[in-house]
Amino acid sequence: MSELRIGIAGYGVIGKRRRGCVDANPFMTTVAVCDKKFADDGTLDDGIAYSREYQQLFDHDLDAVLVCMSNDMAAEITIAALERGLHVFCEKPPARNMAELLAVVSAEKLHPGLKLMYGFNHRYHDSVQDALKLIRSGSLGKIINMRGVYGKSKLITFDQADWRAKREMAGGGVLLDQGIHMVDLMRLFAGEFTDVHSFVSNNHWNYDVEDNAYAIMRTSDGVVAMLNSSATQWRHQFSLDINLQRGSIILRGILSGSKSYGSETMTTVFANPDRDNGDPKESTQEYSFDPSWTAEIDAFADVVRNNLPIESGTSHDALMTMQLVHKIYYADPKWRDTYSIPNPDFTI
Repeated sequence: MSELRIGIAGYGVIGKRRRGCVDANPFMTTVAVCDKKFADDGTLDDGIAYSREYQQLFDHDLDAVLVCMSNDMAAEITIAALERGLHVFCEKPPARNMAELLAVVSAEKLHPGLKLMYGFNHRYHDSVQDALKLIRSGSLGKIINMRGVYGKSKLITFDQADWRAKREMAGGGVLLDQGIHMVDLMRLFAGEFTDVHSFVSNNHWNYDVEDNAYAIMRTSDGVVAMLNSSATQWRHQFSLDINLQRGSIILRGILSGSKSYGSETMTTVFANPDRDNGDPKESTQEYSFDPSWTAEIDAFADVVRNNLPIESGTSHDALMTMQLVHKIYYADPKWRDTYSIPNPDFTI
């Protein structure tokens, strides 16, 4: 397969960013885009076809579809593309709820020759990649616990569409929209969490989706993680502390388009409890470039062109991360009863 012909469903900020990654890849080319914002159907100035409805993407000769739509459309378009024999790359979250995602997984099983990859681009940040390598090396021992905060100042930031504050379209609030990245990274580093306790609230912005989620979780082998996903973090923050038997890894900041989360750094702490008395040696690496968007699309192109297994962002990754998000919702009995959250354990 010399060149992958790509259709992009959703041509907002993320769709345009993904198109830039596609066009930068020598083995991919953008053929058509769709978005509700278009008043009609036609051709962009650069010759790319555009339409209002995603179904019209399938009128073109495509190899794959990139799904960059609102949450209520993600599963529907993914299934429709698979049924037409197309590979799919879908942004997070993969669906509004577990039932929708399970329908996608069922459709995927009917088309084993197709690739379905999910966009969890935080996995591709250099700081995260370096932390993962260090953890897997075993030089700092096993993980003891993790503490993570991922927060922004409101649910709708940087002129985003207001559907993110509407349960019928979004499926959830800040946890599903942004906190899912932190949940996914905690799974990546520590494995699956079996015990979950939480408080979920929407008592500040008063939408019918959460503006804060607080969770404490534990794996079967005893790793404990604490998480706050927040839309009342007035100073935007990304921070993750990973404490291990012989040191710590401290991730601070995340490079983003908004540049509001500060510098991206990884600090490695080398513990010596017999000598350092809480003031150990440490080293800090600062990162000045975000390769994640391009690296993720390049990885998708590679697995499709060469029929390789997906290493990161599989449907199983998406399923387990979504299940953990919904375990956090379900673990708060008041939130569970108010919004009729089903037990997510039945899904696996």
